[in-house]
Amino acid sequence: MSNSQGAPAPNSSGGSISDKIVHLFRPDPPAAHIETDPAKIRPEYKRWQTRVLLGTIVGYAAYYFVRKNLSIAMPAMIDQLGVSKSDLGTYLTLHGVIYGVSKFVNGFFGDRCNARTFMVTGLLLSAALNVFFGMSSMAIWLGLFWMLNGWVQGMGFPPCARLTTHWFSPKELAMKMSIWNTSHSIGAGLIVVIGGYLVGYNWRLGFFVPAAMAVAVAIYLKFALPDLPQSVGLPEVEGTESKKVMDSGQVEDKGESFKQVLMEKVFSNPYIWIIALANFFVYTVRYSVLDWSPTILSEAKGFKIAQSGWMTAGFEISGIFGMLLAGWISDKVFQGRAARTCVFYMMLCSLGVFLYWKVPSQTPAVASAILCMTGFFLYGPQALVGVIVANLGTKKAAASAVGLTGLFGYASTVLSGWGLGWLSEHRGWDVTFEWMFIFACIGTFLFALTWFAPRDTYDND
Repeated sequence: MSNSQGAPAPNSSGGSISDKIVHLFRPDPPAAHIETDPAKIRPEYKRWQTRVLLGTIVGYAAYYFVRKNLSIAMPAMIDQLGVSKSDLGTYLTLHGVIYGVSKFVNGFFGDRCNARTFMVTGLLLSAALNVFFGMSSMAIWLGLFWMLNGWVQGMGFPPCARLTTHWFSPKELAMKMSIWNTSHSIGAGLIVVIGGYLVGYNWRLGFFVPAAMAVAVAIYLKFALPDLPQSVGLPEVEGTESKKVMDSGQVEDKGESFKQVLMEKVFSNPYIWIIALANFFVYTVRYSVLDWSPTILSEAKGFKIAQSGWMTAGFEISGIFGMLLAGWISDKVFQGRAARTCVFYMMLCSLGVFLYWKVPSQTPAVASAILCMTGFFLYGPQALVGVIVANLGTKKAAASAVGLTGLFGYASTVLSGWGLGWLSEHRGWDVTFEWMFIFACIGTFLFALTWFAPRDTYDND
């Protein structure tokens, strides 16, 4: 018997570890009846597509509840537990690196597993690890639980990628993915606000309450999300069919193995490597601001922690509007060459970091405006990197290309976590700001190197 993607069903009694994992999260089987009436298919598609988009946005935002809550709890943990900024920076670094590797590895499983079950399992495991973290006080246990949390957090993105690419056609995927990408800012923005009040009472509540919220969302996902269209009685979405039939009626098949496609489309494309490196610095700046702003605003700027939470949330929320505008500019102004949009966005993001560093005003309004400006221009490139490399890798290797850039992105926590933690502790915040500005400028330069990159490489197929 075959699964919905045409691959043999794994044998639960033998096979590799990966086969056993895939069997554990095996996809839902196709429904007994697949609808063929277009009049019935269209409204059903709309209904399920709405559920998929809403469900994945809510679900991925919930992953942020039990991932970015450490950032808002750090000032209280420093005061109450005596944990050093270097230790906390190390937690952020190890968590980010492990998350990047997990996201890449779990991408291979996510393409073959039941998206709903995979996403729900990862969210529940992350909630459990947050409870264990909140119950701990020793540095070794805090570090261990946060590293494990980094791994299970990598189970969040692959099912979202699987669902969006199976439920939306290539013609509308870019816009839908830009909308879905707002889940990052929604989740991070909500948790820094909610967490700001929670840790004001007790830092442990900053982990217990988000864990309970994640469990509630996991229950919602279990009943709201489908797996593939065939599992609910619908045919494959137009443009996502497993095989492409040419006008002559012959099935297009170049006879290339996946390894050949991967080498040609991804690993031999210098632009993808440049974009991956640029993404390293985009994420360095992103997490430098997101992870350290509550501490910076309280220690360097003198704001209360609840105020810091709202101001950091402004950084995230403004990013939503920035990424949506960036998508529109890429399509309408640069005819799909999103890397060119990234050049201008990162230039203005660098300016925002510079102002965050140099403007002496201590008023919440000024600091908030600067943070919002920085977030607006930073999240455009963060959202567009995946679109750029997916088009360069084409649909044959898009997931691998995105996984590669994601690996570079989360490796950046070596700088944004441990690096900035060490700098702030030993050199002070002024030097820390200086390096944040340098990182933003390097990202701008790398995007500029891709100015003449093609929009995509489909013509070379």
